[in-house]
Amino acid sequence: MTNYLMLEGETSALSTWLMPILLVVLLVVFYFFGIRPQRKKEKEDNAMRSSLTVGDEVTTIGGIIGKVVSIKEETCVIETAHERTKIRILKTAISRVDVKAEDAAD
Repeated sequence: MTNYLMLEGETSALSTWLMPILLVVLLVVFYFFGIRPQRKKEKEDNAMRSSLTVGDEVTTIGGIIGKVVSIKEETCVIETAHERTKIRILKTAISRVDVKAEDAAD
């Protein structure tokens, strides 16, 4: 009977420490697989948008493809290829730079 009581006490001590340890492990896993990659992607996107130059060919999040004509602080004007329509958009609406101006000149 004493052995049973001893095992029961050891089990409750183990379960007391197991829950906080599992919680910490869960938070670390969530950080490395959820938060960290998202922050890295945001930094890359901000670097891409801040390095925009006139003449870059870009694609917006809405699928519009055009060439950057002018750049201001938070907006830029792109020109579509066929009818040369100019559209003023936010820099945050640019999803990627397809062709850099330096590469197009070569």
